Amino acid sequence: MLAFIKKMLSPHTSELSFSQCGEDRIVKFVFDVLRIQHTKYLDIGSHHPRRWNNTYLSYLSGGSGVLVEPNPHWCSLIRKERPRDVCLAAGLAGEALSAVPFYIMKSDALCTFSRREAERMVAECDEEIREVKEIEVLTPDAILSTHFKGGLNYVSLDVEGWEMEILEAFDLKRNRPEVFCVETLSYAVDGSGKKSLGVIEFMKQQEYMVFADTHINTIFVDRSCWENLGRS
Repeated sequence: MLAFIKKMLSPHTSELSFSQCGEDRIVKFVFDVLRIQHTKYLDIGSHHPRRWNNTYLSYLSGGSGVLVEPNPHWCSLIRKERPRDVCLAAGLAGEALSAVPFYIMKSDALCTFSRREAERMVAECDEEIREVKEIEVLTPDAILSTHFKGGLNYVSLDVEGWEMEILEAFDLKRNRPEVFCVETLSYAVDGSGKKSLGVIEFMKQQEYMVFADTHINTIFVDRSCWENLGRS
């Protein structure tokens, strides 16, 4: 298997990255090894269409998918700059809801549906709640049944406090993406954010292995898919 991975390594060492810590390069490597081109992705809490974005490199490589972004400003920009993608001005959770409070923070990359997380950032991170909007919330099943009838390869998740609720809402027996990239570090001004060990343990229980961790994000790969590489 090691020889196979070496064969798949790109000879180029200075390629573009749009993620915070090169997560998109790691994800691209995984899909190159798995021989999956033009990935189908679900980007939850995508924020900017390019900056600090975990799926834009996949988009440039010919992939496409759905970006879920409850902030109307960013959703409008995504639709303009990524016309091949679908952008839903909504949130995601275990059940469909209407008029759910969405907290728009001073630092708009930190907007969240979690009141607890919003109040924590105000108390600990010199943040402030600039506005509260009422946003529709969809379920993963609703999005997958509408937009991913041919399958889903990759999920990027950055939701400031709702990670577990969203992950638990995925029916991983019926729809099993090969790769998840999940923000597993809470925000803190001084860099003392806490790691979401519960998320990591949950994904391991679902038979996803930790392929890489950039401190901010953890990249999970379907264990059976990866371990069966040498047998295909």
